[in-house]
Amino acid sequence: MVDGARISPIDHILLRGDPARPALDGRSGTQSYAELERTLGRLAAWLAGFGLEKGARVASWIAKGPVAALMPLAAPRAGLVHVPVNPLLKHAQVAHILADSGAALLIGTASRLATLGAGDVPEGCHLHREDDAACAMSGGDALDPSDAAPDDLAAILYTSGSTGRPKGVMLSHANLWLGAVSVADYLKLTAQDRTLCVLPFSFDYGQNQLLSTWFAGGCVYPLDYLTPRDVVKSVDRRDITTLAGVPPLWVQLTELDWPQEVAAKLRRLTNSGGALTRSLVAKLRALFPKADLYPMYGLTEAFRSTYLPPALVDSHPDSMGSAIPHAEILVVRPDGSVTDDDEPGELVHCGPLVAQGYWRDAARTAERFKPAPKASRYGGMAVWSGDTVRRDAQGLLTFVGRDDAMIKSAGNRISPTEIEEAAVAVDGVAEAVALGVKDERLGQAVLLLLRGASLELKGLELKGPELKDEVEARLKAELPNFMQPREIVMLSEFPRNPNGKIDRVALAREYAA
Repeated sequence: MVDGARISPIDHILLRGDPARPALDGRSGTQSYAELERTLGRLAAWLAGFGLEKGARVASWIAKGPVAALMPLAAPRAGLVHVPVNPLLKHAQVAHILADSGAALLIGTASRLATLGAGDVPEGCHLHREDDAACAMSGGDALDPSDAAPDDLAAILYTSGSTGRPKGVMLSHANLWLGAVSVADYLKLTAQDRTLCVLPFSFDYGQNQLLSTWFAGGCVYPLDYLTPRDVVKSVDRRDITTLAGVPPLWVQLTELDWPQEVAAKLRRLTNSGGALTRSLVAKLRALFPKADLYPMYGLTEAFRSTYLPPALVDSHPDSMGSAIPHAEILVVRPDGSVTDDDEPGELVHCGPLVAQGYWRDAARTAERFKPAPKASRYGGMAVWSGDTVRRDAQGLLTFVGRDDAMIKSAGNRISPTEIEEAAVAVDGVAEAVALGVKDERLGQAVLLLLRGASLELKGLELKGPELKDEVEARLKAELPNFMQPREIVMLSEFPRNPNGKIDRVALAREYAA
């Protein structure tokens, strides 16, 4: 409550901070909490000025900076729903997100907007440059905090599944608020902390870098880094205390020479988007002896599920830890009953961090969002992760395996189907299978297996090497860099199961082992 009025949960985030303390730092200068609140209000007023109906979707396809940092708060304050788009995506994938979300507005950098063709932008979706939003933030009227209810929709975050195109996860005001509260709590963030934001704000993990730090009253420094060395320089120049990353980034950072006095500035390292190996944990502990290391596990459908306290990292390096605050994690059998200690089962996430389902996709929502197991103290809907884990007698969880075919590379969730569809669109390719193979730097790399069509019947003269070149060129034109195959292998036949379908398990056993 502010002056007797109800305000939305996420509008509390900036209002909690000391008005005089720095909240946002970067190339555009430093803004205090009081200044950033005014800037947020102006951006929200600019968005509201378009006269869109409540709940209309507003997409952003921009680099990290003040506009990108404030859009997650400004759009909901204006009664709109924010749809952040990964800056690495290309026009076809952006077009899908715009069409699927029904976006009424897309804010993008001029160079990105220039890549969109007439068919990429749905009718009724208006384009505006990031510069226009930045200009609006510099002056004019400001919109006061909103009175949105906790369950009102605040954002749609698009995440790829193992099949089909990216699906939009619906997050409420309460989801974003409680995520910030939870992470600030278990990371022990304070007003003295400075967080270097290197992860894309289109990811829930990347967006939470901002919100959890602001909830604690600290300062964020968004960074679009070109090389890992840029991270080292920023830690030094900005006196960074907190750094969130994914395993491939940690691999790169541990290969650099860190001056001892610079490494000592980091007090907190957090990891998600893939498990840390024992050797990587050892390197991080040796390189950053004064930093607490927090391995974490999460999924966009429920934000974050577990974390391992730093004190247990050395004794339990393979553990996912236990539930974060405001989350209930159960390990269950197929019938929904809770497993015994050390018995494998499916991880089910219950509680108020559970998202509202997939945007306009009742079928896929029903597959993942189901009634909570009877043992849940929360009840309601829960996220059935599809991941198999074990719980030991101390309540610590260990990851066993993933039931779907998702490829996780450099912290990105990659849909094999998207790669396969792009490959099969090339004349001469009959079938394609994309697999994730172990990679020390990426976690997983993409291996693409192809079966050529009967070239005689199609009247084509392409041979194996030429066909591979054609596919490589197509994928480079249609897909972002993180989805490019490390290797393409031509096969004369694919193994089949009794139903005549491609036997992906057999292919994975032979080529992805």
